[in-house]
Amino acid sequence: MGVEERRQQLIGVALELFSRRSPDEVSIDEIASAAGISRPLVYHYFPGKLSLYEAALQRASDDLAGRFVEPAEGPLGARLLRVMRRFFDFVDDHGPGFAALMRGGPAVGSSTTNALIDAVRQAAYVQILSHLNVERPTARLELMIRSWISLVESTALLWLDGRRIPRGELELQLVHDFAALAAVSAAHDEEMSEQLRQGLKGESGDGPFSDLVVRLVALASPPDA
Repeated sequence: MGVEERRQQLIGVALELFSRRSPDEVSIDEIASAAGISRPLVYHYFPGKLSLYEAALQRASDDLAGRFVEPAEGPLGARLLRVMRRFFDFVDDHGPGFAALMRGGPAVGSSTTNALIDAVRQAAYVQILSHLNVERPTARLELMIRSWISLVESTALLWLDGRRIPRGELELQLVHDFAALAAVSAAHDEEMSEQLRQGLKGESGDGPFSDLVVRLVALASPPDA
């Protein structure tokens, strides 16, 4: 193999191993064995496990950031639900690797890892703004979106520990969370309220946001005597 081809193979092998076990538990020997090469040859392409780990994180973070890309067509609620499904596809397929990416793993605290994680969060933020068709968000809108992204991230990490809530229910709940956070923030910010009205145009009566309204009305209704 050429140098770049071999590097990409090693990154792919490392990601496959990281999808099953924490990177802390995967040795260079295991990566070499899975790639069908010797341990010294791994070091020919990567100075050490940290550099290989960071290269694997780069590929994983690019993949994860791409999960938030969605054509700006159709109701916002339906778009966000599709985004959540793709996001949880990644989480489901790369559980230990996702946890390592979000928590830093063997490279915790490194500038490279921090930059990769920040890039994923920023890509998600930019995509949500695009879905809302907002170029200059108010301070509250920015705070709300970034808070929701953090909620999605922490929810996924907690879900991996036991998967006690059906995945589909959690995806829908996170879309509901977006709507709830947006509604509360908009109630305190007239400009944000107008931005949301524009972004929510075209919502269907059977979409995730309408479903939340039905659930909230039922929750607020007094029980039958």
